[in-house]
Amino acid sequence: MIAIPAPHLEIDVLVLGIAILLVETFAAKIDKKIFAYAGIVGLAVVLIASFFLSPESTAQPATGFWNFYTADPLSIFFKRFMLVTTIVVLVMMIDYTPVLRSAADHAPNLGEFFSLPLLTCAGLMYLVSAIDFVFIFVSLELVTISFFVLVSFPRRNPIALEAGIKYLILGALSTAFLVYGITWIFGVTGETNLQRIAAAFSSGKIDNHAATFGAVLVLVGLGFKIAAVPFQMWVPDVYQGAPTPVTAFLSVGSKAAGFVVLLRVLQPFLMLPNIERLIVLIALLTVVYGNLAALPQNNLKRLLGYSSIAHAGYLLIGVACFDGRAVTFYLVAYLLMTLLSFAILIIVAQQTGEEISSFDGLAKRAPFLAFAMLIAMASLAGVPFTAGFFGKFFIFLSAVGQKQTALVAVGIVTVACGFYYYLKVVRAMYWQPGANNGAITVTNLSRAVITLLIIATILFGVYPQPILNALKH
Repeated sequence: MIAIPAPHLEIDVLVLGIAILLVETFAAKIDKKIFAYAGIVGLAVVLIASFFLSPESTAQPATGFWNFYTADPLSIFFKRFMLVTTIVVLVMMIDYTPVLRSAADHAPNLGEFFSLPLLTCAGLMYLVSAIDFVFIFVSLELVTISFFVLVSFPRRNPIALEAGIKYLILGALSTAFLVYGITWIFGVTGETNLQRIAAAFSSGKIDNHAATFGAVLVLVGLGFKIAAVPFQMWVPDVYQGAPTPVTAFLSVGSKAAGFVVLLRVLQPFLMLPNIERLIVLIALLTVVYGNLAALPQNNLKRLLGYSSIAHAGYLLIGVACFDGRAVTFYLVAYLLMTLLSFAILIIVAQQTGEEISSFDGLAKRAPFLAFAMLIAMASLAGVPFTAGFFGKFFIFLSAVGQKQTALVAVGIVTVACGFYYYLKVVRAMYWQPGANNGAITVTNLSRAVITLLIIATILFGVYPQPILNALKH
């Protein structure tokens, strides 16, 4: 039987991304979409290989490289999560190609647009396996730099350039907080490995004030990455200005990796005084702000940006209760419904635009796309029989079990706000008369991906057991 060491997964993705980048440089006359298809096939092979890992690489030895890297069940699950996310994003990028081709300066550079997500994926895969602050920092920078280039890829578009500059500046600021916090923690404990830091915290021989200050700085740095309030100011403009597939990648992949890192660092941090209260406070602020700010939005990308802040708040409720299973299931549901929303937005926006009013009468022009968006909006809102419902149910169940009454009460009230702004999109599609702009064409590959996302969203909303079984460890 084939046995593959876990670290080879990231190496294979890195080699694939660099190979596509190099070939694209010397193959000017090839149709650039070929590189996207090559990336999809390559990532699918790596995804299959992730089910044939050698037992030795998942046993977590405690020496050498394994001081920095773990192949525990949580990391393996999220490596597959990142691979699936990147495959769907590459499919979206193929649909988005005509938008980039309309900018004359980007016609020759599409290969870079298709190779950078692979490098980002490798960084995200490293990030979910990182158990040392040094490795967390290096992985995070690989992800951040790749995203900076992707966000500002349409160089002639001033909105994209503005988004890229904001992401660069605030990304650098968040990194500064993170590194400064790591410095304080290293000064207190003499360690960067999370397990050894936990042992130092539990020994009772450290300066709790200095350790708490360092922990707060680290949480501020990670707060920028997961778009938690009050560190969310970059989200609306960056989400609106970035190419739509990149927005989807930021919303799903970056957020998921950020929460995995947050769960890992909180394991030692929760031993410090008042850290749990701080997480509860940030969760409350994030849920309230994200939902209230989304209410007046008329641009769908901007609405989904504020929505992502609200979902970060729900995820933080699970983090505050330190329920990894609830957080992970919610992230899976969020993957399905968010990628589904953006996949449809890319197709529709090329003909009519990104405003909610652009979806007026979509049910008559493209019934399949309208039904898919209906499922996505229903799941984002938390309607029963969708994955989003069970995601919120497990989060609130965890909060009830931990007797976090304030989190439950605020969470339930803000879910009602979500129904209002998500159903605005449904109303536009099914009840508003739309301009007769003709039928909207959908490629076979996009139709297949959208269909699979619909099936998974409904399946896990009726029968969540497969995901829960995968999370037993």
